[in-house]
Amino acid sequence: MTGNLQHSHLLDVFPFLRAVPTAEWEGARTTIQQFPAKTRIFQKEDASLYAMFLLRGTALITLIGENGSESVLNVLSAGEVCSLMLLSGLSGRDYPGSIIAETDVEALFVSKNSFLRWVQDHESIRHAVFGGLLDGTLRMSERLGARQTVPVEARLAKALLRVTSEEQPLFQVTHQELAAQIGSAREVVSRVLQRFQRKGWIEAVRGRVQILQRRELETLLGD
Repeated sequence: MTGNLQHSHLLDVFPFLRAVPTAEWEGARTTIQQFPAKTRIFQKEDASLYAMFLLRGTALITLIGENGSESVLNVLSAGEVCSLMLLSGLSGRDYPGSIIAETDVEALFVSKNSFLRWVQDHESIRHAVFGGLLDGTLRMSERLGARQTVPVEARLAKALLRVTSEEQPLFQVTHQELAAQIGSAREVVSRVLQRFQRKGWIEAVRGRVQILQRRELETLLGD
C-alpha cells in the first residue's frame, strides 16, 4: 500500500481523528491507497492487521454465506466506519466478508492495534465510532426490510441512481452484481432492465448500464 498521509484530506472526512496525537500517528503504520471500481479493498486477511477508513467514493460491504455465496449487506460512503470491521476487531473474530469498491475510491489503512487503542483511549473517537456503528446497524436493518417490502423495480432504480448522475450516466456493472446489491435473482434483474430499456429509460448492454431518463426512474422511488 502506498500514499502520503500528509497530503490527505482525512481530517476533513473523519474529523474525530483530530484527537490522535502526532506521536500516535507515527506508530500507526498509516498508508493511503487508491482503488478502481470493483476492486476488493478489505477482507479477512486485512482485518487481522489493519482498520480501513474510506476517504472518497462508495464501497459495498458484502457477507459471505456458508455455501460461499456473497451478498451485499450495506453501502459504505466516505466518512463512515464499517460496523463489521469494528465488531470483528473488538471481538477478535475474522472479518466475515469483503469490502468492494463500488466507485473509484481512496482509503486510509491504520494498524488494527492502533485503531483499537484509539477507540479505548479517546472519548471523542469512541463516541463517533460507536455512533457510526449504530447508524450502520440501522441502515442494514432498513436495507434488509426493504428487500421484503419494496418492489424490485424501485430497489433497482435506486441502485442505478445512486452510482450515476446527470454528468456521469454510464455505470459499468453486470446483472449479477446488481442482483447481489438489491437482494434479488439475476434473471429477475435482467427482466426489469429489459422493461426499463423498452420504455427508453436506460440503455443496457453487456457489462454496463446508461441512464437516459433519470426522472422516470426517480418516479419509482416515490417520496
